[in-house]
Amino acid sequence: MNSIREYLEAHKQEMIDFLTELVAVPSVQGKAEEGFPFGEMPARALDTMLKKCEEYGFHVENVENYAGSADVNDMPAQLAVLTHLDVVPVGSGWTTDPFVLRYEPDTDKLIGRGAIDDKGPAVAALFAARAVKELGLPLKKGIRLIFGTNEENGSADLAYYRKNRELPPMVFTPDGEYPLINAEKGMLRVYFSSDFDDDEIAEIQAGTVINAVPQFCTVNMYNDDGEKEEAVYEGVSAHASTPEKGENAITQFLQSYCGENLLLISLAELFPHGEFNGKSCGLGFSDEISGDMTCVLSMLNTENGRISGGIDIRFPLDRTKAEISEIICSALEEAGFAVDSCDGVEPHCTDENSEFVQALLRVYERVTGDKGRCIAIGGGTYVHEIEGGVAFGAEFPNEDGRMHCPDEFITVENLLKNAEIMAEAMAELCC
Repeated sequence: MNSIREYLEAHKQEMIDFLTELVAVPSVQGKAEEGFPFGEMPARALDTMLKKCEEYGFHVENVENYAGSADVNDMPAQLAVLTHLDVVPVGSGWTTDPFVLRYEPDTDKLIGRGAIDDKGPAVAALFAARAVKELGLPLKKGIRLIFGTNEENGSADLAYYRKNRELPPMVFTPDGEYPLINAEKGMLRVYFSSDFDDDEIAEIQAGTVINAVPQFCTVNMYNDDGEKEEAVYEGVSAHASTPEKGENAITQFLQSYCGENLLLISLAELFPHGEFNGKSCGLGFSDEISGDMTCVLSMLNTENGRISGGIDIRFPLDRTKAEISEIICSALEEAGFAVDSCDGVEPHCTDENSEFVQALLRVYERVTGDKGRCIAIGGGTYVHEIEGGVAFGAEFPNEDGRMHCPDEFITVENLLKNAEIMAEAMAELCC
């Protein structure tokens, strides 16, 4: 057992205790107030983290409660480890209090909101840096930990930090999965609407967020007596970047629609049930690195005589936001809809042959004994708009820590292993 692992084993209970303290802060985004851009709780989580970093001898800085940093040494920072302390809302289905970290001995699980996304990895990064510092490893470059507070709601924290502070040239975030994510599809979110007047359909309600395959589509129809009858189409929810894992309740409804409303007929033609790549909209692109694109009609609602919808698109590395926007907007306009907004980001890709990427993969192989490789995803990570940035951890292959779900968890072993990998990466890149 190497000295880094021995150090972390000796401080295991401290890691668990501090994660318990962080999880106890319900750092869901709240109402913006003076001094609290994302509400009081994300700021409290940041303050908790920075006080602990200061206790361990790091130089800390709070950037107006948008984000904070901790420098491991006095040299100019060349490496940043980027984590976030905000969490998604609790939701339903928990078997334990989500803000009281619970240890389950039989499974080695630490269960609580933020355990894997991203408070557990943030604690692992802190103790990795502490190990490097207290073991006296001969650092030749500076290391900085950066803690954000708005990753789950648009990353305005990181945008503010980058506007006011310069990022080091090497950045990785343990807010994804191993071995290493170097490529992320471009993303586009499209909202559209039109006047809606139908003698048969009184109301359609489907989809609550744009980045998820809708599980339910509720349609109120008028019967022969003019009374409303409810029909509920039930699918299977999934993240919009992996729609093949779900079943879309909206397209299920459109497939069964037998009326004469031209808007609904057009939507059924543009979004056939079971099609995931947007081919019927004129899309359907793919490339060798990132694979097939995805296109999900994820929201459809009627209100006050109008019908509105939302579409989530993840497109390959070899396409541009402008190209995809033109195609989908033209298709919607030809179908009789107005495009209310069409926003997104270009694809992200860091050269897998760069020394930075190869060094991280060497560390992964050395610590785990498994083969390191680069992977491409449809979802966006915290480094999507950081040139040269990659996601490195925190979930291991074939592991599901129930991110954003009830009973989110990280095992004690993987908390330690993440810290070990990050400490070894700091040593590899900065010694």
